[in-house]
Amino acid sequence: MNYTLITSVVIYLLGTLAVGVWAGTRIKNTTDFAIAGRSLPLVMVVTTTFATWFGAETVMGIPARFVEGGLNAIVEDPFGAGTCLILVGMFFAARLYKLHLLTIGDYFRKRYGSGIEVFCSVAIILSYLGWVAAQITALGLVFTVLTNGAMSEAVGMIVGTLAVLIYVVIGGFLAVAFTDFIQMIVLVIGLTIIAFVSADLAGGAGNVLAMAEQRNLWNFLPPPTFTDIAMFIAAGVTMMFGSIPQQDVFQRVMSAKDAPTARAGAIIGGASYIMFAFVPMFIVASAVLVLGDAGLELAKNDYQRLLPTFVLTKMPLGMQIIFFGALLSAIKSTSSATLLAPSTSFVENILKHLRPGMTDRQQLLATRISIVAFAALVLAYAIAMRGTSIYELVSTAYQVTLVAAFVPLVMGLYWKRATTQGAIASVTLGIGTWILFFPQVSPLGELFPGQLAGLIAAFIGIIAGSLAPQVLQNRREL
Repeated sequence: MNYTLITSVVIYLLGTLAVGVWAGTRIKNTTDFAIAGRSLPLVMVVTTTFATWFGAETVMGIPARFVEGGLNAIVEDPFGAGTCLILVGMFFAARLYKLHLLTIGDYFRKRYGSGIEVFCSVAIILSYLGWVAAQITALGLVFTVLTNGAMSEAVGMIVGTLAVLIYVVIGGFLAVAFTDFIQMIVLVIGLTIIAFVSADLAGGAGNVLAMAEQRNLWNFLPPPTFTDIAMFIAAGVTMMFGSIPQQDVFQRVMSAKDAPTARAGAIIGGASYIMFAFVPMFIVASAVLVLGDAGLELAKNDYQRLLPTFVLTKMPLGMQIIFFGALLSAIKSTSSATLLAPSTSFVENILKHLRPGMTDRQQLLATRISIVAFAALVLAYAIAMRGTSIYELVSTAYQVTLVAAFVPLVMGLYWKRATTQGAIASVTLGIGTWILFFPQVSPLGELFPGQLAGLIAAFIGIIAGSLAPQVLQNRREL
């Protein structure tokens, strides 16, 4: 066990915890806690938006899928995920910012009523289970690797969750924003240094790129069959559209000091994410080249350990400290945001209906309690789901918001004739069709992706549901 490495990691964790506690001293109300008082400058909006996606799956999940299946295997993330943020900046940020909302659920209430607000908020909250569980799973793995197995993954998950939970409960989104800013600097510098060292170990970047070319890893497009093309499109739109009606993305938009900052921050953050996601892919490709068959075996059977194993066995102590600092930065930045987001939505869009008339102080306390409760729930889920890949936990998380919440949001913003009846029809048809394609229900999912079928049904539902009452009224008048 390398005590110097472990000590360095502990000091780093305590440092970020101190920043979070300091941020907590600036919390005065729920707006400060949930969206940083709408005060963040562009550089912090960019770093916290970038941090939204740059988590465990970006460092350990995406690269392993890349070396196995090429660019075609990662269309969902980073391409879909990064494009989501760009679309948010181009078409949603300014419009939503001007509405002065606390959560994305508030939009559904103002546009369609409390019924759609509650239903969509529940769908959004549920979607975070897999996303946060992926980060907690990665934290458990990191602590197990760092202690050479002395700490079990379950105990590592508990320790990692507490390390994030404390500063989120104390400092809210202000703590998240400040720690994201620091952690993204550590992440970018750290992984860049590791990439150069990895290239040197592999005999130069040219060797790594040649290996990728030889293995056809630059292949992006699917085979030219109907089912393969449909599956490819579905993979892309799952995070591209399904992540748009998400509270963590919304919080970053609302935390900006003005609408132009919100717009620019999302676009720059999304583009930066897509580009920088290639750095861990390059590092893992280098690891496969250096480790040979053993690396390929790890990529296939235990890919989550591939990168940590490469660093621990092939790099000096200084590089190990830099790597684990960068890795923990990625995981903690994502997990902190995804713990806060669903808890804020629960209090604002569900609990306030059950307990109307709460004061701002009561709402702030309820949000903090909800964060602790949600963290405990996700921790139990992550432990129960051990063995499920980090990439799978993340990629399946957003299908429910894709079929339930995306269409009412985009049509509500851009189609004036969208009605509450249309939103109800959209949600009902979207989720119903999606469930119909489950393998436990029917074999349809083998021929056509259920989330894409649900998305199409949701669009049909909102158009038909919104226009049908008007058509009936016109007929009665005739």
